[in-house]
Amino acid sequence: MITPEQISSTYPIIRPHIRRTPIIDLDGADFGITAARLVFKLESLQHAGSFKSRGAFSNLLTRTVPAAGVVAASGGNHGAAVAFAAMRRQVPAKIFVPTVASSTKIQQISDYGADLVVSGERYADALAASEAWVAQSGAMPIHAFDQDETLLGQGEFQFIGLPLKWREGTGSPIRAVAVFDK
Repeated sequence: MITPEQISSTYPIIRPHIRRTPIIDLDGADFGITAARLVFKLESLQHAGSFKSRGAFSNLLTRTVPAAGVVAASGGNHGAAVAFAAMRRQVPAKIFVPTVASSTKIQQISDYGADLVVSGERYADALAASEAWVAQSGAMPIHAFDQDETLLGQGEFQFIGLPLKWREGTGSPIRAVAVFDK
């Protein structure tokens, strides 16, 4: 089980490599929701367009990357994040995506210099192909959500300036993250 202390120790490692994205606080009444405060963390402004960059950098900075580089399976965001982090760290990356991945994400992954493989119709197909590549090449896999290093990077939301309370057993995709508390 991932602990708040592990997340706390990961944050300073990834901080120089990620953006501090803005938080906006809105009155729910502006959207027809009475007596509600809406808080949005604009992770769409993060490198590669999502919070996934946090987990990608955590993997690349806390694990020993072999000469074969890294490999990931993705529907889009995770692949773009791993490709971006690998580009920044000058590490070879091979990203497997299914045929249903968006053309925008496919282009983004390619633009970041990753070796892109479109494989299968579903994420599970891309994941299986990536696992076969790991076995063949010795590349380091970076799983999108089922890996401690990924979650340690993504779980650093406790540092974003919002009142958070740690709760064990929070759900996917960020099972390690603290949840908002009233």
